[in-house]
Order: sequence, then structure tokens, then C-alpha cells
Amino acid sequence: MTLIPRRDRPPLQWALFAVPAVAGVPAGILWWVLAPGGLNLITRDPALGTGSNPSVWLPRDLTLAGLMVLAGCLLAVFLADRRRPRPEASLVLGLAGALIGSLVAWQTGMLAGRLWGAPVDTSVNASLAFSLRALPVLLLWPAATAISVFVLELLEQLGRKPGAVNPLEDAAGTSGRGAP
Repeated sequence: MTLIPRRDRPPLQWALFAVPAVAGVPAGILWWVLAPGGLNLITRDPALGTGSNPSVWLPRDLTLAGLMVLAGCLLAVFLADRRRPRPEASLVLGLAGALIGSLVAWQTGMLAGRLWGAPVDTSVNASLAFSLRALPVLLLWPAATAISVFVLELLEQLGRKPGAVNPLEDAAGTSGRGAP
């Protein structure tokens, strides 16, 4: 393995961390706008307009889950671009940004529920307020990103003709296998 001097290494793509992290804010607001218990723009059913109805809790969590999976798939399209100088580092930064973005989306949605939602007495159950009951939903954004990058890379490898050279390896002048 050849160590590249620090001054010759390409800089990390910090935007791949910052953009998903900041994208959590609109995702959280969109969660509150679409989900039952929030503005409820998906169903528009008045019975699902408040968190006092327990049948609201699952669709509310599933709405955030759907947004997280969609965001993960979108991020994967950008991360699967092999023209990056350090694709592995870009993937790690993107996954970290996705995890932070999902936490930001969760907190932003709950803040939107407190600011713009109707006041709710949570003495009976905390889920009456706009909240997330299934915390593993927060792992869907990075998980969907990782799985989508894997699938996109796999499809790229399956679509490549046998004996074709990787453009990055060709530009470097080495195959990358067995080279010192």
C-alpha cells in the first residue's frame, strides 16, 4: 500500500456531509406538514388530525420513514458517482451526514408540532403531541443510502464489459491490483 503525502491528497467533499445534515430541516417540516397529527395533508381526515387518536401514531411514523428512505435514495445517487477522487471517504461523510440529517429532521418536526400545532395535554401519554414513537426510523436514511449505493455499484459492475478498465484506474495508470 502506497501512502500518499498529505499535500497531494485531494480534499474531502465536506458538502456530502453538510447538505444531508442541513436537509434535515426541510425534511422535518415536510414530515409535520404531511403526517397525521400535524397538518395532515396526506389524508386530510379530521379524525386523524390530532394525536389523541392512537391510530395516528403508526402513519405518523411511517410518513417520516418514507421521507427518510426517499432522502437516502437521493443521496445515494450522488454518492455512487465514481468520478470522485476518494469515493470511500465520500461515502462515510455522506452516511454521517444522513444520520445527522435524520436526527435534525426528527427534532425539526417535533419543534414544528410545538410551534404551529394545537396545544396538547401530554399528561396521559407523550405520543399525543407530535412525536416519533419508533426511534429506529431514524436509521432509515443512512441505511437506505448504504443499500442504494451498494445496488448502484453492483449494477454498474454487472453492466461493465469483461476486461473493461475502470476509468479511475486508467487515469492513474495502474490497475490497482498488486501494485506497490
